[in-house]
Amino acid sequence: MQIVVQKFGGTSVQTEENRNHVIQHIKNALMNNYKLVVVVSALGRKPAPYATDTLLDLVDFPKNYNSNRELDLLMSCGETIASVVLSNELQKHHINASALTGAQAGFVTNDDFTQAKIKEVKADRVLEEFKQHDVVVVAGFQGHTESGEITTIGRGGSDTTAAALGAALDADRVEIFTDVNGVMTADPNMVSSARPMDIVTYTEICNLAYQGAKVIHPRAVEIAMQAKIPMRVRSTYVEDEGTLITASRIQETGTDIPDRLITGIAHMSSITQIKVQTKEETHRLQSDVFKAMAEAGISVDFINISPTGVIYTVPDAHTEKAVHILETLGFYPEITENCAKVSAVGAGMTGVPGVASRIVQSLTNAGVQILQSADSHTTIWVLIHEQDLKTAVNALHDVFELNHVNEQPV
Repeated sequence: MQIVVQKFGGTSVQTEENRNHVIQHIKNALMNNYKLVVVVSALGRKPAPYATDTLLDLVDFPKNYNSNRELDLLMSCGETIASVVLSNELQKHHINASALTGAQAGFVTNDDFTQAKIKEVKADRVLEEFKQHDVVVVAGFQGHTESGEITTIGRGGSDTTAAALGAALDADRVEIFTDVNGVMTADPNMVSSARPMDIVTYTEICNLAYQGAKVIHPRAVEIAMQAKIPMRVRSTYVEDEGTLITASRIQETGTDIPDRLITGIAHMSSITQIKVQTKEETHRLQSDVFKAMAEAGISVDFINISPTGVIYTVPDAHTEKAVHILETLGFYPEITENCAKVSAVGAGMTGVPGVASRIVQSLTNAGVQILQSADSHTTIWVLIHEQDLKTAVNALHDVFELNHVNEQPV
């Protein structure tokens, strides 16, 4: 049995017109003799009545709600509704389909409500459904604990659902359908010359996703990479094949790897930089600061440590809480709000001199002040003022000639 997993986001299944595009993609796969698992997100985005954020408003989240356990009961409704709606419309098109919740599809999770981790996928029920149906529509984003409690697996969870089912079923591939035609070299809403890429590696797309590219959830890519299952990121609204995500950027062995110094530019906004300094060298400052942040549940990023201080970033939403904690500890933090993080990602930069120089020079020429920087083998990050974000992303996109993705020079 050949199986393909397709995932469709909330806007793809929001209206009957959009669902007709979804159904056409399903028909195309069925014509190639595949059995299909179709994973769906909740219908649309707020203020659509069954969108996840709309459901959360019913309990005045986050100001007033009873418990995370009951929150998961509420949030799981959106995807369940979407699975039944799409299954029903498939049957109207004479496609033999059934709908399953995440629990029915075999997702067993821990009991970390609203952020549950998948412990196991028991795909027996899905395989049993295939004896009578050609398409099984599964509610994404959800599962259940061993004791039967309904859980959700966090934002981006429908991507993760699709990848985990692909791995459990040993699918031929996993296809993630979005509003854009594949993985782009930058956010097309910010860079008009952004281009879709034909092929990227698992590692490159993970780095882009972790640094702010919203096309696919990085956990989903990691699951597919471990299972060695190819993924495609495609547009719901066109027939193009989109971007292939796989282990290598070359599809034929024995050929030379094409030069692509930088794969893409990602960004994250609404960040605050925090500096904590002392006049004397002390290792206690570093440990006290990061222990306090961890105990408060504040995620820190972009960490630079020196003998007399630390510099790091937090989301703007956590700034007030972080500053209060530091002041309680007797520190006097210096904060810079309204920052943004811009990342140049590419496996081709490893061992190549001059990449950082080009980044610094291009931003300097564009009048963008760099507040902080860091790098790894495949990513270089810079922290800037958020007001300079569009200028910075376009400058880096231009300097690495990403508008010509297939002929990029080193």
